[in-house]
Amino acid sequence: MTGTIAKRKRNGEIWLLLSPWIITLVLFWSWPLVEALYLSFTKYYTLTNKTVWIGFANYEKLLRDPAFWQASLNTFVFVIGTIPFTMVFALFFAALLTRIERFQHFYRSALFLPSVTSLVVIALIYTNLYASGGYINLLLKMVGIFGPKNGWLLTPSLALPAIMAMDIWISIGYYAVLFLAAMQNVPKDFYEVAELEGTSKWNQFFTITLPVIQPTLLFALVLNTIKSFQVFTEIYVMTRGGPLGRTSTLVYQVYSKAFESADTMGYACAIAYVLFFVIALFSVVENKLINRAD
Repeated sequence: MTGTIAKRKRNGEIWLLLSPWIITLVLFWSWPLVEALYLSFTKYYTLTNKTVWIGFANYEKLLRDPAFWQASLNTFVFVIGTIPFTMVFALFFAALLTRIERFQHFYRSALFLPSVTSLVVIALIYTNLYASGGYINLLLKMVGIFGPKNGWLLTPSLALPAIMAMDIWISIGYYAVLFLAAMQNVPKDFYEVAELEGTSKWNQFFTITLPVIQPTLLFALVLNTIKSFQVFTEIYVMTRGGPLGRTSTLVYQVYSKAFESADTMGYACAIAYVLFFVIALFSVVENKLINRAD
């Protein structure tokens, strides 16, 4: 009897300690998800708070909306075009840092700094760099190359790649630190045996380092995929989806439809749920890869 009372008391204490997190989860995550799902089947008028049930009309509208397909294309181009470069450069710098003994903490901090700097500040700085009279065009002119006349962000074919390049630069440091931590946990015995067998440093990296840190690589891949699909701040600060919709992404479409129009909140929720399921699909596939690697 005494043991049962003690167990109930312990369980009560556990639930009491968990209650702030549970309340936060329900109020700020679970309930908004359910509410957004409901609104995606309605036409919601923001100013009057009026809701009209329209069934799958919002999802049918997606199939006929050129802006949605353009935003989808831009989002996938962003994801596919940034993740490989980010991962490769992060691996390169992580491997380089393992070889550096002096001032490693300084180089690690310098590499990580862009990841913890305000994204809005970086976006504003790059907006000036990408301008027609910005430093990038001036540097190119010094070597005899003429950059885009109207600036990078006002040239439809170059605006999205310019933002992608900035995002790669920002993200490299974060993933490099993750990879560095994983590399430093690789048993030294593996490398010693490889040295005795005459294996080159290059082959050691591919036959020892990469297989051992593979779970970390796949974990970083999941994080990077989710982050890339949700790109928004850079677009909002630098281009607002222009020029000609060439930098509009799915998250920016959600924002635009939800807060810049009075009667398209339901449509915005439909876009958000399509994006939700796309990210969930990619996450499931990548998590299966992680489990297989483990």
